[in-house]
Amino acid sequence: MAFNKVILLGNLTRDPETRSTGGGQSVTNFSVAVNETWVDKSGEKQERTSFIECEAWGQRGETIAKYFTKGRQILVEGRLRQDSWEDKDTGKNRSTLRVTIDSFSFVNDGKGSGSSTSSKAGAVIDDEISDEPINLDDIPF
Repeated sequence: MAFNKVILLGNLTRDPETRSTGGGQSVTNFSVAVNETWVDKSGEKQERTSFIECEAWGQRGETIAKYFTKGRQILVEGRLRQDSWEDKDTGKNRSTLRVTIDSFSFVNDGKGSGSSTSSKAGAVIDDEISDEPINLDDIPF
């Protein structure tokens, strides 16, 4: 039995980039910065930021690319995937972990990131995409 689930709340470190595969499927790539804070043994507050690469396929990714920009907060749920390859320059084996997004949520980050935008935003909840128009200011979180 295996279990592979990741839930992250963080800020985009760059604008999402969408491309098409050779088969015509779209994939959107972006990175999320997640902060961790703790108090060490001496009582000093410590902070560490992790930068997590993410990918979202199809309509889900296109919606992220349309409504999210660098700095905007996002809640994502997905699964870890490891990519491995041989570096062309050095010949060394390389690998990276990324999160393949299954669902995401808009988060009110307090930046007033969008006024009353009413369009087909494709609200994603529990891996379903709705074609109903939504007002981003009406999202309750």
